[in-house]
Amino acid sequence: MTGHGTAGRPPRRRTGGRLAAGLLHALGLPLLLLVLWGLVATRATNRFFPDPVTIADAFVDTWIGPAFTGDVLPSLARLGLGLGASIVLGTAAGTVIGLTRWLRELLEPLLEFLRAIPPPVLIPVMMLLLGITDTMKVVVIVSGAVWPILLNTIEGVRSTDSVMTQTARSFRVTWWERLWFLVLPAASPRIMAGVRQALSVGLILMVISEMFASSAGLGYRIAYFQRNYLVAEMWSGILLLGLVGVLLAVVFGLVERRVLRWYHGIREVNRV
Repeated sequence: MTGHGTAGRPPRRRTGGRLAAGLLHALGLPLLLLVLWGLVATRATNRFFPDPVTIADAFVDTWIGPAFTGDVLPSLARLGLGLGASIVLGTAAGTVIGLTRWLRELLEPLLEFLRAIPPPVLIPVMMLLLGITDTMKVVVIVSGAVWPILLNTIEGVRSTDSVMTQTARSFRVTWWERLWFLVLPAASPRIMAGVRQALSVGLILMVISEMFASSAGLGYRIAYFQRNYLVAEMWSGILLLGLVGVLLAVVFGLVERRVLRWYHGIREVNRV
């Protein structure tokens, strides 16, 4: 019994050491930057550069309360709808275009033209067509976030192993089975890379869309604080956006690990 207990301690110690090292890597640099910020802010005379304690107080006073349900949650809902629509549209259209050579060659100039248009430029046009509504804001998010997913899906589908494709055809595997069990799994690393890029694009466009003729939302509140020289509150809104971005990255990392478990397993085997 004692031997088994002693044998079980080193793995637990190693696991604890890994967790401690992971926390140190994740939090070490942000804590160091906060300390440096505090030291610089205490000596600075510029009122537009408040110290972290002042920003933290403004964060609690501003966002813990009615503003959370009135501004934060609606913004996150629009962001979620925009990203969800971008994933569905980008994956579906990218799969069809990637599988159809003549369609890909036909649409390539048009896709390059549309991708080159900055989505914020389209906001006045969308306001005229859709009005100042939540639908307009969601469409703005989709207009920018869909492109990384669409283009990565096209490239991922195109790069499907031709030998495996021919083998599946020779065994008379149906088109739907090839799509579900061969094409999409092969393209999934590229699709997930596109989704990762779309997260940051969607967050940026969420803020920009709410700065135009809006009366609620994170973007509106930050612009309101800036116009009224509420500096600490403005910085607290920027801090909240950063925290939302970190939360999205963490959630996406967990989902990606689960979806691409086979892919990461192959990479680990190859490293060994």
